[in-house]
Amino acid sequence: MADPSSYRPKPGQIPDSPGVYRFRDDHRRVIYVGKAKSLRPRLSSYFQDLANLHPRTRTMVTTAASVEWTVVSTEVEALQLEYSWIKEYDPRFNVKYRDDKSYPYLAVTLNEEFPRVQVMRGAKKKGVRYFGPYGHAWAIRETVDLMLRVFPVRTCSAGVFKNAERTGRPCLLGYIGKCSAPCVGRVTPDEHRELAEEFCDFMAGRTGAYIRRLERRMTDAAEEMEYERAGRLRDDIGALRRAMEKSAVVLADATDADLIAVAEDELEAAVQIFHVRGGRVRGQRGWVTDKVEEVDTAGLVEDALQQLYGEESGDSVPKEVLVPALPEDQVATDALSQWLSERRGSQVSLRVPQRGDKKDLMATVGRNARQSLVLHKTKRASDLTTRSRALEEIAQALGLDSVPLRIECFDISHLQGDDVVASMVVFEDGLARKSEYRRFQIKGFEGQDDVRSMHEVIGRRFKRYLAEKERTGEWTEENEGSTALGENGENGENGENADDAADDTTGQIPAAPGENGHAGHLGTSSLKEDDGRPKRFAYPPQLVVVDGGRPQVAAAKRAMDELGIDDVAVCGLAKRLEEVWLPDDDDPVVLPRSSEGLYLLQRVRDEAHRFAITYQRAKRAKRIRTSPLDDVPGLGETRKQALIKHFGSVKKLRQATIEQICEVPGLGRKTAESVAVALAGTAPAAPAVNTATGEIMEDDGGSTHD
Repeated sequence: MADPSSYRPKPGQIPDSPGVYRFRDDHRRVIYVGKAKSLRPRLSSYFQDLANLHPRTRTMVTTAASVEWTVVSTEVEALQLEYSWIKEYDPRFNVKYRDDKSYPYLAVTLNEEFPRVQVMRGAKKKGVRYFGPYGHAWAIRETVDLMLRVFPVRTCSAGVFKNAERTGRPCLLGYIGKCSAPCVGRVTPDEHRELAEEFCDFMAGRTGAYIRRLERRMTDAAEEMEYERAGRLRDDIGALRRAMEKSAVVLADATDADLIAVAEDELEAAVQIFHVRGGRVRGQRGWVTDKVEEVDTAGLVEDALQQLYGEESGDSVPKEVLVPALPEDQVATDALSQWLSERRGSQVSLRVPQRGDKKDLMATVGRNARQSLVLHKTKRASDLTTRSRALEEIAQALGLDSVPLRIECFDISHLQGDDVVASMVVFEDGLARKSEYRRFQIKGFEGQDDVRSMHEVIGRRFKRYLAEKERTGEWTEENEGSTALGENGENGENGENADDAADDTTGQIPAAPGENGHAGHLGTSSLKEDDGRPKRFAYPPQLVVVDGGRPQVAAAKRAMDELGIDDVAVCGLAKRLEEVWLPDDDDPVVLPRSSEGLYLLQRVRDEAHRFAITYQRAKRAKRIRTSPLDDVPGLGETRKQALIKHFGSVKKLRQATIEQICEVPGLGRKTAESVAVALAGTAPAAPAVNTATGEIMEDDGGSTHD
């Protein structure tokens, strides 16, 4: 690990002009390439106190051993040079998108004497016209089969073509009219090329004019009583329309555009691109990347644009590129737009859609991006080898004696200090065990204090564990820490107040050792109640993870020390920088960016947060729906609604006199007195606040006013 000060440029040495820079390691390999509109402040930012750098940036500058730069005259040149260097050096710390599959294209080989229509994958070749990409190769073949009736372009391989040329007999497609048979001279090279170019024009979206031309020819043939030719033209038009129907119209104004959407979390990002030509979606593709460097959404979009259009030119770059975010610096946005325009050879509009059909379509692309990211994570989490590696990395990073087969994670959730709750989620063998999830209400104090809340929850969880251990007397050192593994559904999510004797009863029986492919030696009788239900908190974890940094970890460790628990490891995962904190360490453990262990810890933490906030929202909604009028004897739902409708809110009803309450139709004096007494005995609640707008909402007995 190098000290960045050892290769820091001297003051005044870095120019204050646009440029591109490279960081190299001690083997002279380029590990990072970046650009800047002013090199001096950008490079100086890398050589500040390491504690102030993002962990990923910190790893890069300590891996590097030197830095060099090249001055350019404009930001557009910087963009071009940055792309060239990234392609040349493939630096390990730059964002590199990878296709989640190899997408097929419909290709027309215009660089050959007799152009050929075919399915192509991989790198694009010069002189070949591409359309797509498509989701499946069969979709291309279906489209081509319909199109060959109207545009009988060659589709055969070079070997088949030469054999037909040698024998003087065309292939089957030549006999049935789906190939113009240039191999046997039925058409000249120029005539065949004209067919191929018409095919390309139609695929590029110029469909309306061609179909209208065919319709005119069909009408003329019918008027001249050439009914067979008119029938063929009619069938040709039908085939073209069926081919067009395979891609629905999404933009009514026949727009040519690419729409790019990004879905991301702290570790990974997914990009989805819809290629719209002539108002129709002509292709779709997606990328996934590890966020090796600190980059925002605009930066991810810029990297995607470079990869998407870096080697394209002409019509392959559309007139309009719609993205979810642009750089805050307008100069950088203008440079991107100018770079795209140079690639196309004419003006390219680069913008964020604000309204209308394009914004709606962008939302659809965004949903595809989110689904792609979820699918990628699901595939990654379901792999047994990956999960095993993740557990081993966690054990090594935290200095554990064995891999943590059972991990419990705790999170605190509240809204401005109200409805403070906590969650406990359980992962066994790297998979969520939802039947073991538990919920807590904070009982020891009022108000907002995450550290005290964490201390209370950890203490209550392990008090229950010790109580079970003492009551049964069946836990021994030999089997302590082992678990009966298995998936038992999600019933653990239905309980509340996990510390109460009658709550959170799942009714689920843990799988016996060896079920579901898991091995174990812990007897099930010691882990079940007399009626066969699973005991609460009977399984001890090997690792406790808390959502938070050093204070939360210290509180959890203190709670366990007070109970004499010394055989369970504790760590915390701080969300802002994804740092892992241990109880007695002054500095966090920074797992490698590509670590499967970090990915698993993040999944555990995010699941605990989801479970906690779901419970907190449910409790808050239940509290808001509760009204002081519920306790008034003899006051039904109809008369409660009449009271609220008459006065407007519980606050105004509380200020009313008995005589005013009696004015409400259907309410007698006795009931009005009961209402007044009930409201007088309840203190006005603090006003609810809309956290999205900051608006204070009046108390209306269970519903809020907009």
